[in-house]
Order: sequence, then C-alpha cells, then structure tokens
Amino acid sequence: MEWLAMVLGVLPLLGYLLWWWNELRYVVPLKLWDSAATAKLPPGHMGFPILGEMLTFLWYFKVLQRPDEFINTKRKKYGDGVGLYRTHLFGSPSIIACFPSVNKFVLKSDNTFLLEWPKVDLMGSTSLVAVHGKAHARLRSYVINAINRPDALRRIAVAVQPRMVAALNSWSQNGTVKAYHETRKVTFENIGQLFASLEPGPLLNTMDELIDGLVKGMRAHPFNVPGSAYHRARLCRKKLDAIFRAELEKKKDQIKVGSSTSKEDLDLMDGLMQIEDDEGNKLSDQEIIDNIVTLVVGGYVSTSLASMWALYYLAKYPNVLKMLREENMAIIRNKTGDFITSDDVSKLTYTDKVVEETIKMANITVLSFRLATNEVEYKGYKIPKGWKVILWTRYIQTNPENFEDPMCFNPDRWNEPAKPGTYQVFGGGPRLCAGNMLAKIQLSLFLHHLSTKYKWELLNPDAGIAYLPHQKPVDGVEISFSKI
Repeated sequence: MEWLAMVLGVLPLLGYLLWWWNELRYVVPLKLWDSAATAKLPPGHMGFPILGEMLTFLWYFKVLQRPDEFINTKRKKYGDGVGLYRTHLFGSPSIIACFPSVNKFVLKSDNTFLLEWPKVDLMGSTSLVAVHGKAHARLRSYVINAINRPDALRRIAVAVQPRMVAALNSWSQNGTVKAYHETRKVTFENIGQLFASLEPGPLLNTMDELIDGLVKGMRAHPFNVPGSAYHRARLCRKKLDAIFRAELEKKKDQIKVGSSTSKEDLDLMDGLMQIEDDEGNKLSDQEIIDNIVTLVVGGYVSTSLASMWALYYLAKYPNVLKMLREENMAIIRNKTGDFITSDDVSKLTYTDKVVEETIKMANITVLSFRLATNEVEYKGYKIPKGWKVILWTRYIQTNPENFEDPMCFNPDRWNEPAKPGTYQVFGGGPRLCAGNMLAKIQLSLFLHHLSTKYKWELLNPDAGIAYLPHQKPVDGVEISFSKI
C-alpha cells in the first residue's frame, strides 16, 4: 500500500503544479525580465496548461448559462482596475478588455493591435478582417461604396423586399415556424443574391450548412483534431472555397465570351474582380474568395440573428410592437404596392430605435480578438507583445453601469445617445463594420413588413437561452404566425 500512499501524496503537488503552470510559463519570465518596469501585468490567472481558462469559460457560458458572471467573478476577485485581466483562452495567453475606455483605446490602435480570429485561416489570410494598411483601406473603401452608401442602399432596398414579403407570406400559410431557421433562410437568399448572384436551391442550402459549421468553429478552442468544432470549421471552409472558386470560374468564362452585365446587376463578387490598386493590379483568385466568404458570413449571420431576436422581443413587449406598427402603418397609407424605399426607411424614427435596441440586445459579437504587435502600456498596466487582446463586447452592452436596466428591451433608451464608447456592436476605429448600414436597412425593412401585416406569439416564452456560438433561445424561437 506504500505505492498508493505515494500516489496520493503526489496528486496534490501535481494539481498545484498544473494550476500554476501557465503562470510560471508566461508571467514569471515577464516579471524577471522587466523587474525594473513600473507598469505591471493586469491581475488574473492563466489557468491550466493548453486549456487555460477554457473550462471556466464554458462553465459560465454553457453549464450555468450566466455568461456575464465570467467577467463579474474576475471583478469581484481582482477588483475593477481599468477593465483589464490576464488569462489564457482559445489557445493563447491573453488580456481581457471589458470596459468602454480600454476597448476604445484598442480599437483605435489598429497598427498596434492587429485584428485576429482565434485562427485567421477560417476567414482567410487575405480577407478584409486579416489584411492591414493599404490593402485593408482599398478593400474597405470598395465594400462601403458597394453596400453602405445611400445609392447602394436604395438598390438593396428594392432587391431584398420581394424575398422578405414572400417568406413572411409563406410563414403565415404554415402557421407555425421556427424563426431561427426561417430568418436564416430568407437572409441567406438575399445575401447570396446580392453578393454572388446565387439563386435559392440545393447549392445555397449546402452553403448554409457549411457556413453554420464555419461559424461554430470561430469561437472554439483551435484543436485541429477530428470531431472538434474547429476541425469541422476548417473542412467547411475548404468546401466553401471550392464552391466559390467554381462560381468565380463561371464569371471569368462569361467575360471571355463577351457576356456583359449591367452596372445595376453587378454583385459584390463582380466588383471584387474589378477593383485595382494604385499600380493597376487586381485581386488574385484567392483574395476574391477569401473576401467573398468573409463578407457573406458577416452580412448573413448578423442580420439573420437580429431578425430572429426582433421577433422574440416584439412578442415579449407588445407595447413596443404597438408603437412600431403605428409608425409603419402611417407611412404606407398613401402608398401603392407592397414595397417601401430607403427614403421611407429614413423617416421611420421609432423603427430605427427598435433596430438599435434589437442589435444591442442580440449581442451578436460576444467578443473579438486582437494581437499585440508590441508591448503596450495602458494606465499603469502592460499588454505584452505577442499576447492576444480579447475585446469582451458583450459585457459592455450588458453591464448596468453602461446601460440602465440593460436586459430590458427598451427602444426609448435611444432617445438620448449612449454613453461614449458603450455601443460597440459594430466595432470601432478603422475596423468599424463596413456593412453596418446594410444590416440596419435590412432589419428596418423586415420590421416594416412584419409589423404592418402579421401577428405572432411565442410558443415557448420561457425557453432557455444558449450562448454559444451566438446567443439564441434553445427552441429556435418557435412561433405561431398569421396575417392580421
């Protein structure tokens, strides 16, 4: 039995060593090398080898389903400081940033804090989210002009409404639908058409499944082993590459045979094929594919989730729906036809507040990642070179210090501007989402047709919430749906 006693005696020591392993590996060397430095590392703990604090992260997000307690626990244990905490998450030593001022500092320092996913290969090394400097400026300028300028939004408003109207009519005929699936479907059909001239059908359905797998891997620990979310995401990305490469070759063949497309019918991929740098160089095939994948994912996921949450919250807050319906009914009394224009949307002031509140409450971007290219000091704390900075955007929106009663759906909070730096749903600085207006106008148009012609009820009003990879009710927002 002596061996058993030895094992039992060693286990506590082994556990202690594992618990402090990352601290010894990452923190102690920094303290030894910079013993004379006045700035110090933010408080926190690095967790276990390899896993870091991922188990704790998953405990709060998946098991307890109280995601904000992950940050609240750190604040209680280490104090508020300046909103910085050290950790080890998603495979990297990291600094969590969860206060508006420090997040704003990071977002504006694009050259120092490079935008990164946990692994950039899922979006592509030449995509808009990965490139920097002139390459980023060129791509961003094109995307803004193509989908975010007033003239582009006018065309988009005309293009997306037919599918919205048809989808809502179909829902009413079915009587019962799951909003999570149905909003995904109609949004993807519109984004597929706008960005790559893709028509509804088996190919688009396959792409939807692949994008779902890709998105689930973006916020997963980058374990590239069969069965992991990250491994599946990589496989989905390869298949998406093949699909978009085939679509790109079709467009090249059309150009070779002299088939011309009118300016109004050009999609986003057509435009990416045409843009040039200062020396007349066009994007390579891989650059086009990286960027169309990134833009489709960004344009599709955020808008579909916001539309789903709009149905959920308007069912929960009938007083808001009543005011929304009144405003939208007033604008169509003297109009003919089923559709409204982007100019009409600009007059819907209460609808705009509902849009802002829906996007805030949806918390689509829980967190985002930056890479510190140099050691940086912020208010007496240092962010080491080579560490990730995790911008905890969700906590900024849900923190009662930033918004009064933040979990209550209250469009009237937007009667006054938000406190500086507290509304970061579209990021900030030079990386501000290039398609923010596209997302808003699609949601406004959806709310218009929804509120003026339909009524609905939640079948499971007390359904629990799943928080990963994106926040959504576990029943997919199942509703009874009918015409008014």
